[in-house]
Amino acid sequence: MAKLSVNINKIATLRNARGGNEPNVLKAAIDVQEFGADGVTVHPRPDGRHIRYQDVWDIKPIIKTEFNIEGYPSKEFMDLVKKVKPHQVTLVPDPPEALTSNAGWDTIKNKSFLQEIIADLSDAGIRTSIFIDTDLNNIAHAVKTNTDRIELYTEPYAVMYAKNKETAIAPFIAAAEVARKVGLKINAGHDLSLENLKYFSDNISFLSEVSIGHALISDALYFGLEKTIKLYKQQLIK
Repeated sequence: MAKLSVNINKIATLRNARGGNEPNVLKAAIDVQEFGADGVTVHPRPDGRHIRYQDVWDIKPIIKTEFNIEGYPSKEFMDLVKKVKPHQVTLVPDPPEALTSNAGWDTIKNKSFLQEIIADLSDAGIRTSIFIDTDLNNIAHAVKTNTDRIELYTEPYAVMYAKNKETAIAPFIAAAEVARKVGLKINAGHDLSLENLKYFSDNISFLSEVSIGHALISDALYFGLEKTIKLYKQQLIK
């Protein structure tokens, strides 16, 4: 059964919209773990528009499950994660001004850059995952960066799912098979939801972890956070 890591960035977005400390990001990190999540994901950006660097420091001591920090490997980001030492760092290629991650790494073009970054994280005892699309050449070359895992960028799957779920999942099955053959573990994330998560999980049988934020927090507005996490966990049961 794949693990569920809950991305709490949207909690911070709500807090930042009004200032103050409501909703409380630290309490959200505690609660998602108490409610059954297998981990907490955050994606701090330089402009602090949702999760802030101080939030990362505040969250680390209360982690009882797994802490996953996503981000572009700028000097500031690398300094942060090497000091905080989360269980996993997920490297994303998006620039600081991007609204959200919307593409995977070109592992051929960026091989040397990623090798250097990943070696630095490995020396700090941090597991790495790189955000990647379903291009089979990029996945085959991902292993040359020495990453531990890849995170499949699943927005294309989510967009196509309602039209033709078999067509939507096909490139992800192929991508996951290549990753498995070269010895990479597989995470996934971006626009996975209660509508499409089970079908994805059922078809990627060696999936290690999914990271879900926007859809899960949106569903929690209707179902409550505890029930929503249970609903998402149910989708991952084989």
